[in-house]
Amino acid sequence: MSAFLLLQIAPEDAGRGACRIASSFELTFATALAMLFSSDGANHSDARVVTGNFFFTPSVEAVIVATMPAELKREAGEKREAAAETGAAAATPEPTTAKEAEQRPEETPQDDEDDEGEETGPAAGEQKKKKKKKKKKSGSSGGGDKGVVQPGAAAVAAAKRQSEENSKILRRVKEWTSFSDKQTWPPTKPMHQIFTDGLYPEGELRETKRKTAAEDREAVRLEAVDIQAMRQASECHRQVRRYIQGIARPGVKLIDLCQTLEAKTKELVDAYKLDRGWGFPTGCSLNHCAAHYTPNPGDNRVLEQGDICKLDFGVQVGGRIIDCAFTIAFDEKFDTLIQATQDGTNVGISHAGADARLSEIGGYIQEAIESYEMEIDGKMVPIKPIRNLTGHSIDLYRIHAGKAVPIVKAASGQMSNAPTNFMEEGEVYAIETFASTGRGHVTEEGECSHYMKDANAHFAALRLKSAKDLLKVIEENFGTLAFCRRWLEDLGCPHHLLALKQLVEKQIIVPYPPLSDVKGSFTSQMEHTIFIGRQSVEVVSRGDDF
Repeated sequence: MSAFLLLQIAPEDAGRGACRIASSFELTFATALAMLFSSDGANHSDARVVTGNFFFTPSVEAVIVATMPAELKREAGEKREAAAETGAAAATPEPTTAKEAEQRPEETPQDDEDDEGEETGPAAGEQKKKKKKKKKKSGSSGGGDKGVVQPGAAAVAAAKRQSEENSKILRRVKEWTSFSDKQTWPPTKPMHQIFTDGLYPEGELRETKRKTAAEDREAVRLEAVDIQAMRQASECHRQVRRYIQGIARPGVKLIDLCQTLEAKTKELVDAYKLDRGWGFPTGCSLNHCAAHYTPNPGDNRVLEQGDICKLDFGVQVGGRIIDCAFTIAFDEKFDTLIQATQDGTNVGISHAGADARLSEIGGYIQEAIESYEMEIDGKMVPIKPIRNLTGHSIDLYRIHAGKAVPIVKAASGQMSNAPTNFMEEGEVYAIETFASTGRGHVTEEGECSHYMKDANAHFAALRLKSAKDLLKVIEENFGTLAFCRRWLEDLGCPHHLLALKQLVEKQIIVPYPPLSDVKGSFTSQMEHTIFIGRQSVEVVSRGDDF
C-alpha cells in the first residue's frame, strides 16, 4: 500500500521561500516546491508527496516547471530516465491532480501480496505494466466518460444509492430493485448494446380469459405487433425515468429537466430519424394544469417545493410508442392525490383484457379514485377523476388510435355493444388516469406547445413558402408523431410561428394546448402502456417504481 503524505502549508508561510521536508525526499523537489511558494505567494496546500514524488494540480505543476532552474530540470529529467530503466517507474503512479488521486480505487490486499517478493528490474517493470493494463480493461469503474461508472458491481451500487435517495425525496415513488450490471451509471449505453440477442425484458404479465371467439381476426393483429420493439422502448423508458428521478428536485428549471430527459432518451434508444426516438414531447404540467404543457423556448419556469408535476414522456421504436407517466411531488400532503391515480390506473389494468368493455373499466377507475380525499388548509377535500380526460388506444406512429378508455362510469345509454367499446387481442392501450381536487373537468388554458400532424389531413394549398418548408421538416422528422416548438427550434427553424399558424389554419397540423382545472386546485396522473394478448395482458412499461 503506497503511503501518502499531505503537505499542509499555512498562508503565513507561503511567501517565505522555504519549507521543511523530510530528508528522505529529494532536494530537487524540495527546492522546486520552495520556489513555487516564493514565486506566486499562493497557498497550494493540495500538493502531495507520494513515495518520493510530488503530485500537484496542473496550475501548480506549470509554476514548478516555469520557476525551476535549468540545472534542476536536467537533474529531474535524468532521475526520471533512470527510474524508467530500472523499472521503478512502473511501480509509481502517473502524476495526477489531487482530486483524481482521491478518486483512485484503493489497491486490494491481494494486489499487495502479489507485489511482495517480486523481482525488480526491467522484466518486473514490464510485468507490472501488463498487469495494470489488464486491470484497467476488466475494472468496473475505470475509463469511460467523466463521472460515469462503467458496467459492473460499482455501477449497480451507484444506481441503488441513487434509487434509495429518490424514494426518500419523491412522494409515492418506490425504490428500484432490479439493476443491470451491463449498464453504466448514469445510463449511457443504448438498449440494443445491452440486449444483444434482441430479447428485451417483459413487462408485468396478467393472465386473462377470453369471453368470445374471434380468433382469426385477433391472430392477424397479434402477428402485426412487434412486441420486442415495445419492450425495447419500455426498457429505455424505465432507465430514463430512473435517471431523471435523481434530477427532479426543487429549484430545477422545467426546460432543463425536459431537455435532460429528452437527451438521455435519445442516447439510450440510439435515436435515428423516424426509426426510433421520442414518442411525443415531455409533459411537465404543474399543479392545476393536468396535461399538454412543456416549456416553449424562453420559458424559464422553475419546479418548486410545493409543486405537483405530471411527468409524461414517450419512447418509440419502429413506430411502437410507449406512453407512460407518473407524478412528482416533494410534500407529503400530495400522497393521497398521487395514490388515487396509482390505484385508479392499476384497477383499470386489472379489468383490461380481450373483450373487456371500455365503458365498464371507467366505472371501476372512478370508484377507486373517489375513495380518496386530500387535506388542504385543514379541510378535507374530495378527490375526483377528471371526467373529460381518458386513456386511449395506440397504433403504429399514432398516439391516439381511435378508442378511448374513460375514467368515469358511462351513462346507461353509452353501454353499447359496438366494436369500439371493446378491447381486442393485439391492441395496445394507454391506461391513463387523472385526479383533481377541483371540478374534475379541464379546459384549454395558456400558450400551446404540443402539435401533431393530422394523419387524415387532406391536401391544402399553402401560400407561404416558409409553411411548405416547415411542413417538410415536420414530415421528415416526426411524421404523425407529436412534436413541440422547442424541437422545431432545435432543427433550425427558430422563426416558425407564422408558418406553423398557417399549417394549423389549414388543418394540416393540430394544436394541443395545455389542459387545466380551476386555479388553486391540484391534479395528479399515472399511466402505463399495455398490450392485449390472447390470454394475458402485458403491462409493458411497468417498473419497480410504480
